[in-house]
This record gives sequence, C-alpha cells and structure tokens, in this order.
Amino acid sequence: MGDNRAVPTTTTPRTGAPADGAAATGAVLPPLRIGPLTVETPVVLAPMAGVTNRAFRRLCREHGAGLYVAEMVTSRALVERTPESMRIIRHDADERPRSVQVYGVDPATVGAAVRLLAEEDRADHVDLNFGCPVPKVTRRGGGAVLPWKRDLFAGIVRAAVEAASPHGVPVTVKMRKGIDEDHLTYLEAGLVAQDLGVAAVALHARTAADYYSGTADWDAITRLKETVTDVPVLGNGDIWSAEDALEMVRRTGCDGVVVGRGCQGRPWLFADLAAAFHGSDARVRPGLAEVAAVVRRHGELMVEEFGEEGKAMREMRKHMAWYLKGYVVGGALRARLGLVESLAQLDDLLAELDLDQPYPGEAAEGQRGRAGSPKRPALPEGWLDSRELSDGFRQALAEAELSVSGG
Repeated sequence: MGDNRAVPTTTTPRTGAPADGAAATGAVLPPLRIGPLTVETPVVLAPMAGVTNRAFRRLCREHGAGLYVAEMVTSRALVERTPESMRIIRHDADERPRSVQVYGVDPATVGAAVRLLAEEDRADHVDLNFGCPVPKVTRRGGGAVLPWKRDLFAGIVRAAVEAASPHGVPVTVKMRKGIDEDHLTYLEAGLVAQDLGVAAVALHARTAADYYSGTADWDAITRLKETVTDVPVLGNGDIWSAEDALEMVRRTGCDGVVVGRGCQGRPWLFADLAAAFHGSDARVRPGLAEVAAVVRRHGELMVEEFGEEGKAMREMRKHMAWYLKGYVVGGALRARLGLVESLAQLDDLLAELDLDQPYPGEAAEGQRGRAGSPKRPALPEGWLDSRELSDGFRQALAEAELSVSGG
C-alpha cells in the first residue's frame, strides 16, 4: 500500500492462478461450491444497479476470477419481459457461470421469474435480493426489511428454490443484518434459507438503517457462519483491497467474500483478489496511462451494451470519479469527463491527462462510492407491528411489484 510503482496485472484472467514470477504460498481458501457450480477463486462481484452490467462484468473478468452477478432485476419486470429487464439478464457468450439477482415481494411472481430464467436457460445461478436499503424498495416492504416478515421471506425463498431446482440452477440469498439494531433478522433468515435448500448465504454486515455508512460489523458474519453450517457463508462489507478480503476471512471464517463498492473504478481489484486467494503477494498498481486505457475499453464495451453512444456515455459518467480517485487531474477536466457525450470526446479528454503519472498510492485506495450517514428506513405503515404478514399486507405487496431496477 502506498507503493508508487506501476505494476502490471500478474494473474491469469478467469483462472486466478498467479502468473510466472509471482510469489505464492498456496491457496488461502478452497474453491467456493454453490450447488453444482465451482468457483475456483471464492470471490463474488456484488450486483450494483447501473454498475454491474455486461460491460463492467467483462472488464472484471478480463482482470481476475470469481462469480460476477448482474444488476438486480425485478421479478415483475422479468415476467413481463420488459426490454430493460431482458437487457439486464443478457450475458456474453463466454460468460460462465451466468449469474442473475432477482428482487421481488410476492412469492408467486418471484417463482415465475426464476422459472423463466431456469427453464429458458438464461442463468446458471440465481441470487435473491434481501439486502437493498434504498427507500423506493424498503417502503414497499422489499429488500433489507423483508425478512422481518418470516412467512413472506420463507415463501419467496421456497418459491425460488422450487422453480430452479428441477433445472439444476442453485439459488442463493444476499441479505443485511436486519432493519436496525433493534430488529435484527439475519441469523433466523440464514437458518430458514438453509433449511429451504439455498446453496449459499451472503451477509452485508450492515442494517438497512446503516445504509452504507460507518464500519461493517464483521462480527455478525462470524455469528452467521457459526449458525449456518450446512451451506457456504459469504461476507460482504468494507472490502476495499485484497488485504481486507484476507482479513475478513481470517476474522470471520467465512467461505468467500462479496465485493461491491471497492471495485468501482477498479476492475483490476479482481486481479489482486485472485492473486491473494492463491497466496500471491502480486498487486496491480496502475499508472494513469493504464487507467486511461481501461476507461477507454470500458467506454467501448458500454457502447456495445447499450447500442447507442449517447446513452453509453451518460452511463459512463458516474465511473469517471471512481477511476480517477487519487490521481492529479484538474477540476475543469474532471468536470468535462463527467459530462462526456461520445467516444471521440472521451479520447480527446483522456489525451489531456498527464499519462506519465505513476500510481499515487494510498490516495487511490480505500473507500469509494456512496457512504452517507445512517437513515431511518422507509417502511410500510405498521410493518413492525408483527413478524407475520396480514391479509392486507399480502394483498398490498402483490400489487407493489416494481418494474424498476435498483439497490
């Protein structure tokens, strides 16, 4: 950390094996087994709305190894086959395993969505979202607040597993600790999910109220690992470097890690993670010229993804600050990059960078993406009154399926 040398990637793409010359001491963890799937490097890319599209997943796969999950797709939109939902679940021909995360609040709709994915051979793995803290999701009773209703949580998991199992598609669950520290659900939910046949459970070690603020409670991952013993337990939260991932495994005993915001603007983090989990101390330390090349590659892939250059560049804008974190770039140039409209303009702006800059060290590392402060979760009226779902809530939730992506 803090090394100013520009060091090339030293892992073999999609295998994670250290390249020739990289110091290695042996695998830190065995391969991650999710049902019939084997993930040689026990690392999962967390689904992030507007980020983990096909273009970004390809970038990550080109650098390292792991399981790369698509953006969250809502079950209602998927059942209705909306153009956006079908784009979200699209994978490259060589992308294996194909992983999709589904969100929903109605068991029947979630089951239908998972059945579509499994029967039509559109996914090799389905993850269920019980971790989203975004108000537009939680105020409908979804995401991180849903496991509070025990019967609803069990109904959704059961419907998904029953729809996927005949086709050999494993289902996993990603969740948070609970609504807040007074309404924790993760240990109970983990056991229920295990008993209903999920292939793994992942915990973002924050509550919905924490949002993305503060420090993730890795001790909660330890407790979940001690409680859920029949399927792999994955840890998520505050993995900003390969060293963080190794420390989480050491402290919690988890079977693998889920990486979200830490890879924003740093798809080469997966090279670091692949090296680290194979016992190598090789790390990627890109100079600004290398970063600019990745930005250009990302832009090209985004145009392929969206089929329209203007749309692709608008989607690219959010990535600019992440890629340039820590590098010396004038405010005016940063602002122009944040308003880029075409690949030609992107080329012109990248050419204005001081491409001789070496890796800036700690300034380019650490936390990135949204953090903010704790916030009171938006909940349906009366949500906390009971752990069971009333007939009124059941009807409201069936009507509340959102045709949007987020979380």
